[in-house]
Amino acid sequence: MALTDLSLEELETFRPDVAEPADFDAFWQRTIEEARAAATPPTLVPADTPVTRLIVEDLTFDGFGGDPIRAWVTRPHTHEPLPAIVEYIGYGGGRGIPGERLQWAASGYVHVLMDTRGQGSNWGSGGDTPDPHGSASASSGFMTRGIEAPETYYYRRVFTDAVRAIDTVRELPFVRRDRVSVTGASQGGGISIAAGALHPDVFAVMPDVPFLCHFRRSVERTPDHPYAEIERYLAVHRSRVDQVFETLSYFDGVNFARRIHQPALFSAALMDGIVLPSSVYAAYNHLASKDAEIEPYLFNGHEGGQIAQWVRQARWLAERV
Repeated sequence: MALTDLSLEELETFRPDVAEPADFDAFWQRTIEEARAAATPPTLVPADTPVTRLIVEDLTFDGFGGDPIRAWVTRPHTHEPLPAIVEYIGYGGGRGIPGERLQWAASGYVHVLMDTRGQGSNWGSGGDTPDPHGSASASSGFMTRGIEAPETYYYRRVFTDAVRAIDTVRELPFVRRDRVSVTGASQGGGISIAAGALHPDVFAVMPDVPFLCHFRRSVERTPDHPYAEIERYLAVHRSRVDQVFETLSYFDGVNFARRIHQPALFSAALMDGIVLPSSVYAAYNHLASKDAEIEPYLFNGHEGGQIAQWVRQARWLAERV
C-alpha cells in the first residue's frame, strides 16, 4: 500500500468548505421529534449465550418510524449504575451473536451494540434488524437507497435509529445517564459522529476511521467501495448530480462535526483506500469541541489501529469518565 491522500502535515490543516443546507437543523429536529413521538417502551430479555461472567441481554427499541431495532447489551454483574458505550457497526455487518464483543463490558462499562437496519450479510455473524422501507432505483449496496431526497435517504433512518438508541440506553436503570458515549469504526464511526451531533446529552464521541464524511471529495477520489456505489449511480443517472449531492449534504459528517461540543477522539489511517484520511480530517478539523484529539496511523489501511485504537479509546475515556 501507499499513501492514498494528503501528507500528515497537509491533513492537519485541511479544513475545506462543505455545503450545508439552510434547513439542516430543522430537518433533523423534525426527524428526531417524529421518531420520539412514535416510540413505545423497549424490551430487554436475557440472551442465549454461554457467557456467564458478564450479563448479556437482547434489547429491542423503536427507531425511525417506530421500526423495531435490535441491540446486544453486555455489562458487568453489579447493581451499581455504570457508564455506557453505544457502538455502531461497520458497513455491511450486523450485531452478530451475543458475547462477540466483550472488551467494553470487561472494562466496567455497559456496552450496547446496535444492529444496523437492513445490513448484516456481508461479513461477521449476521444481523437481525430488517429495513421495511423501500426506495426508488438504486445501485447495489446501501449508499444510494432513497438518494433522490433527504426525506427518503437510507441514512436518515440509520442516524435516527442511532439517536433513539441513546435515548433508550439513558433510561436503563443500570446506566449512568450522564455518561453515555458513542463509538464505531468505518460506517459505525460516521454514525457516531451524527449521533454525537444530534443528541446533546452524549458524553463523548469516539469515531474510528469514520466513513460518511466530505461526500463530494470521497465520491470523486476514493479508489475503493462503497463510495463507488454513488459513482456508479451517477454514471447512469447523469442529470442527478446536483440533486444527489444536495441530499448527501444533510448526512455529511463535516456538517455534524460542526455541532459536536463533547470530548472527541478520532482516528485516521493514511493508507486507507476505503475512507480517505482527508475526509476524516475534514470532519475533525471542523469540530466545535475544545477537547478533541486524533490518532493517525501512518502505515495502515482501513483496518486502522484495531485493538491498539481500542486501548487508546479506553484510556482516553477513563480519564474523562
